[in-house]
Amino acid sequence: MSRFVDVHTRVLVQGLGKAGQFHTDRAIAYGTNMVGAVHPGRGGSHHRFEGASDASGVPGRATRYAVDLPVFDTVREAVAATGANASVIYVPPAGAADAIMEAAEAGIPLIVCITEGIPVQDMVRAKRYLQGRATRLIGPNCPGVITPHQCKIGIMPGYIHRAGRVGVVSRSGTLTYEAVKQLTDVGLGQTTAIGIGGDPVNGTNFIDVLAEFQADPETEAVILIGEIGGSAEEEAAAWIATHMTKPVASFVAGTTAPPGRRMGHAGAIISGGQGTAADKIAALKAAGVVIAPTPTDMAAAVQEAMRRAGVL
Repeated sequence: MSRFVDVHTRVLVQGLGKAGQFHTDRAIAYGTNMVGAVHPGRGGSHHRFEGASDASGVPGRATRYAVDLPVFDTVREAVAATGANASVIYVPPAGAADAIMEAAEAGIPLIVCITEGIPVQDMVRAKRYLQGRATRLIGPNCPGVITPHQCKIGIMPGYIHRAGRVGVVSRSGTLTYEAVKQLTDVGLGQTTAIGIGGDPVNGTNFIDVLAEFQADPETEAVILIGEIGGSAEEEAAAWIATHMTKPVASFVAGTTAPPGRRMGHAGAIISGGQGTAADKIAALKAAGVVIAPTPTDMAAAVQEAMRRAGVL
C-alpha cells in the first residue's frame, strides 16, 4: 500500500536531539530515504550516520551505510533543498505543535509526530491550523507508520515487519508491535502498519485509515487495535458496518480498567460512564468484526476473519 509511505517518500526529521538521532539512524538502516534534518541554530552543518543495515530485515542483504544528512534552520529551507514530502517530528512537547505547523506551512503533505505530552490546547491550535491544508498529520504520541521493506517513519522495530496483505491500525504502539509480530509469525505480512496515537486530539483517525485500507487493492484484511476512552472505536464500528467490505478483526485494551483513572495514553480514560472497553467491543461485534479476547489472540482473530470472508 503506497497511500501513506513507500520507496519514493523523502523524509525530513525535525528535532535532531538524542531521540531524533537514534531513530533517524534506525530509519536509514531500514532503507528509508532520509533527506535532511531541521534543527534551528545548526543550519549549514551535516550529521553523519553510519553502520550496518540489514536491508529492511531481508536475510542475506546486509549492507554498510554512511550518510551525511544536511541540517537546516527551517523546514521551508529544507523542503526547497531536498524536495522532502514527509516529516517526522521528535521535537520536545513545548515546541512540537509549532513544529507541526511549520511543516504544514512549508507544504509537507505527510507529517508524523512522535512526541508525547504535547499540551491539549497546543494540539487544538495545530489541528485548527491544518484545516483546509493538503497535509495529513499522523499522531502525536504515536509510533508512526511503516510500509514493510519500503519506508519506516517512526520508532517501531523494523525487523518484525514483513510485506503482505493485512493492514494494521492502532491507538497503542506496543500493541501494534505485538500484533505485527504475531501476524509475521503466522505468515501474514502487512501492507501498512500505522499508529494513530492515543492523545485526545490527533490528526488521522481510525476511519481515515480504514477508508485507505478499503480502497487499497493489496490490503485483504485489517486489524484495528483500540483502547478505553473516547468514542473513536464506536465511530469506526459504524463506518465498518456501512462501508467496509473487507474482513476486520479487533482487540480493545482496558476491559478491567477502573472508571476515572487514566491508563497509559492521555485519552485512555473512562469518564462519565462512557468510553468503556465493553461498549467498544459490543459496537465492533455488531458491525461484524471478529474480536480477539486477549492480546495473544490478535493474529488468530485476523485468521478467523479472513477465513469467514474466504480470503484465507
